[in-house]
Amino acid sequence: MPFYKVITLTADTILYLWKITEDVDYLFKSVRLKDSSLARLEAMKSESHQKGFLAVRMLLEHIGYTDFDLYYDEFGKPHIKPNDCHTEPVEVSISHSHDFSALVISEQKVGLDMEILKELTLKVAPRYMDVSHLENLSKEDELIKATVVWGIKESVFKIKNIVGISFKDHIFEDDFNLADKKCRVQLRFNNKVEHFDIVFDFIENYVCVCAMHSAPNEIG
Repeated sequence: MPFYKVITLTADTILYLWKITEDVDYLFKSVRLKDSSLARLEAMKSESHQKGFLAVRMLLEHIGYTDFDLYYDEFGKPHIKPNDCHTEPVEVSISHSHDFSALVISEQKVGLDMEILKELTLKVAPRYMDVSHLENLSKEDELIKATVVWGIKESVFKIKNIVGISFKDHIFEDDFNLADKKCRVQLRFNNKVEHFDIVFDFIENYVCVCAMHSAPNEIG
């Protein structure tokens, strides 16, 4: 069973990773799915998406939940219900990319994004980030940092999920060093500013980024 790793990001935020080496049939037979999840799975045309979906359910069962404890709100955001093993409410975010599925459990609002390193992310960087943050880096670190920033924008958006938010025009990351594996971010939208703490890590040729929400303040 390729449960890959658990990473404690903060005192109350834990990341779980599954490396997908199984085929779809094995994963399907290893988890219990509610009817709505079966319908979602059957509608997926990509085998990669099917495996990512099922591997998330493997992770849930690994930490004492099941697909029956997971539900989505009207905006498509996942939530977990308390169960007999876990009686306290928690926040959850989910991501999968190619060979990995990931989920994060936290006591606070949280967003998670996992991205494979690919040149396209760097090529389109001017569309979503302040490219001055890539200055004086090696080509390799340019790609890594651009991917981290993309993950930052995605993870913040997963928390807010409001139509109209622009990655480049509304989400602003402080400049940061890759070695620190953390930074701060502001979301400036609808005359409010919200602050987020970001933590990130590197797993093989992937970047995993987690955003944690703090209360918004009015722009003065």
